[in-house]
Amino acid sequence: MEALDPTFASAHPTIEVNYNFAASGTLQRQIEQGATVDLFISAAPKHMDALQGKNLILKDTRRNLLSNSLVLVVPQDSTLKIREFRQLTDPAVKRISLGEPRSVPAGQYGVEVFTNLGILPQLKPKFVYGNSVRNVLSTVESGNADAGIVYATDAQISAQVTTVTTAPADLHTPIVYPIAVMAASVHPEAAQIYSKFLTSKAAQNVFSQYGFSPSE
Repeated sequence: MEALDPTFASAHPTIEVNYNFAASGTLQRQIEQGATVDLFISAAPKHMDALQGKNLILKDTRRNLLSNSLVLVVPQDSTLKIREFRQLTDPAVKRISLGEPRSVPAGQYGVEVFTNLGILPQLKPKFVYGNSVRNVLSTVESGNADAGIVYATDAQISAQVTTVTTAPADLHTPIVYPIAVMAASVHPEAAQIYSKFLTSKAAQNVFSQYGFSPSE
């Protein structure tokens, strides 16, 4: 998002963009509690669905902005030779870092993968929960977990982890990032201008550099 600032600022110098980065569930609760927000980008539909159900977004401004993939990562110096998800049941794998499923979408997607593979009960005792994907990533980077479930985009920015496999798309619900203007926005026109900018070819090209894909 911040990499796009110069491009947007040059085209719209009178619009100031301020960010609040956090787990989608945390941001959802802040909005429900009356936080001043103009535009919300969620890492999963369910958080946007919840806000829409409470009439807290402008429904006609909602769209899917981007998509992503879920990957299994291990520390760069791992000696466990993990190559696929089923190997996580191996007794040698002691700790698996996963986003807290109730508030971190990547964690929920991970649970879906393990459930569909039929290995969730075996893995649950090994879970070390993180409050965000970046927290999960740092746990693996530090070696405090033998493996972790993160987005491909997060794995791409780290030189301290190795991506060993990508979860097949049919093992989890689609990973899409919905965006919408808030019903209580103080600057709805500016928010819509920024939202439209994020779907432009120039913005999408930047997103692709960071590993995101356009939402179908």
